[in-house]
Amino acid sequence: MSTTPFTVISGGICAPKGFSAAGVHCGIRHNHEKRDLALIVADVRCAGAGCYTTNKVYGAPIKVDRAHLQDGYARAILVNSGNANTCAPGGLELAQDTCKLVADALGIDENDVLPSSTGVIGQHLDLLPFQSGAPAAVASLSRDGGDAAARAIMTTDTHSKQYAVSFSGDGIGYPGAVFTVGGMAKGAGMIMPSMATMISVVTTDAPVKADFLHDVLVRCVNKSFNRVTVDSDTSTNDSCFLMASGAAAPEQGYFEPNTPAGQMFERAVMFVCASLAREMAADGEGATRLVLVRVAGAATDADADAAARTVANSPLVKTAIFGHDANWGRIAGALGRSGARFNQEDVSIDILGLPVCRQGLTVPFDEEEALRRFERPEIDIDVDLGAGECQSIMWTCDFSYEYVKINGEYRS
Repeated sequence: MSTTPFTVISGGICAPKGFSAAGVHCGIRHNHEKRDLALIVADVRCAGAGCYTTNKVYGAPIKVDRAHLQDGYARAILVNSGNANTCAPGGLELAQDTCKLVADALGIDENDVLPSSTGVIGQHLDLLPFQSGAPAAVASLSRDGGDAAARAIMTTDTHSKQYAVSFSGDGIGYPGAVFTVGGMAKGAGMIMPSMATMISVVTTDAPVKADFLHDVLVRCVNKSFNRVTVDSDTSTNDSCFLMASGAAAPEQGYFEPNTPAGQMFERAVMFVCASLAREMAADGEGATRLVLVRVAGAATDADADAAARTVANSPLVKTAIFGHDANWGRIAGALGRSGARFNQEDVSIDILGLPVCRQGLTVPFDEEEALRRFERPEIDIDVDLGAGECQSIMWTCDFSYEYVKINGEYRS
């Protein structure tokens, strides 16, 4: 029986009060049936925070975002798909110009607009589609526009990724109020974030100041989106934004750190981010299975992370899962090269709940039963290093023939 204090609701980024969104086709993509421009707008200028890729090659919009969020406030987020605006001539000026187009159409300050781009790297992005697309997106803004926006940011995703939860203010100092956190994300390939996901937007109607908002976002990103890997490649355009309208309790005080309200809010943001992260891993390019790698018994948090990350990134482990092969030797090999400190004689490994390795040695198991368990949509790999008390998790997916096909044809 679930004991979560959250109620899962529909609406995605528009579920919280004080936000509207739109998704339109503006001409960046050749396929006119695919939306390629998303716009998320807060009713009022509000607290905002962002996390970005640590890749030294990064998209031009990220430079603009960092400048625009220096004061901790924002009003609108504009996301285009189909072109990353990275390593492209005039990219910075274009990102700035798109902010001005949105600002003019909304009647707001251009410094309150956050641009973001996703798609092919190294190709020129023209301003012309934005000149018609930005006003069209503003005209299409709706409290029901979350789904359209989530679809507009997709690239090789097979479906949109949205999630929202609400929680009561009763018992945490805000009697009668109901607070909501909503989010959307895109990402299926070039995924091993070093901050967040390729693109994610999270909104809330809770009253939260900018500094606390940023701290919450960083902590939640590290425990969710940074726990995902599809193919061990970090994107140039990873961006995750969080905006707080405060519309659910406009006359009450701000949530503060280390209070029941602040803690509940952080749990809600984490709940939404983790749900989106799992969806990203499950929707990895060509994936047939979601894979959860759990490592326990590590000497340090860093060892646990290294071990889990190396197993999750191993092409041999991922292809064995696709082949429904309980080849635990590939897992052991990945652990051994991860840099984590442990003794081989202390290692235990389970696949799908089946013990396959104890004290570093093989354990006889029923291969037919293993095959049956591989039919499950989620594959669990559990490792105990026997070296300490620290643990870590990673979400990943298998590697199929389709992954090679998708990426071989990406620009064609």
